[in-house]
Amino acid sequence: MEATNPAISAAEMERMMKVQEVILRALAGKLKWWDAAEILGMTDRSLRRWRKRYEAHGYDGLYDRRKGRPSPQRIPVKTLEQVLELYREKYFDFNVRHFHEKLTEEHGIQLSYTWVKLALQGAGLVKKQRRRGRIGGAASGGRCRECCCTSTPASTLGWETAATTI
Repeated sequence: MEATNPAISAAEMERMMKVQEVILRALAGKLKWWDAAEILGMTDRSLRRWRKRYEAHGYDGLYDRRKGRPSPQRIPVKTLEQVLELYREKYFDFNVRHFHEKLTEEHGIQLSYTWVKLALQGAGLVKKQRRRGRIGGAASGGRCRECCCTSTPASTLGWETAATTI
């Protein structure tokens, strides 16, 4: 059961052997199909598709056809370089939101805000912001929501609490 494609790596070959073993055990009735899918880390629907490919093409049908192919959503390197150059040269004092607006309006570069932000952070041009905390609860250190004091909301409304009756 040797694959006919010589460009298959050893790791891919090992993965194909594991998939074949699990499919054969499920075909023999030793495994339920949903158990086999769980072992392989996929849905039972995906495993049914793999089974059909295995039955139609044999061992070569188990080759992951996505391997070695770039994502169809990948941004060209030229566009990335243009975005980084624009930020470095012209918009270095803009925050990411305003820079993204300029890219869209003035330069006609249609990219998502998140992609632009991650690209600028990855290039070290923009610092990652720290996450903002929530007010209230244990995260605020026991402060009440009304006035940010360290007592409870009941004591800020003039009600007697256990601490004031002692």
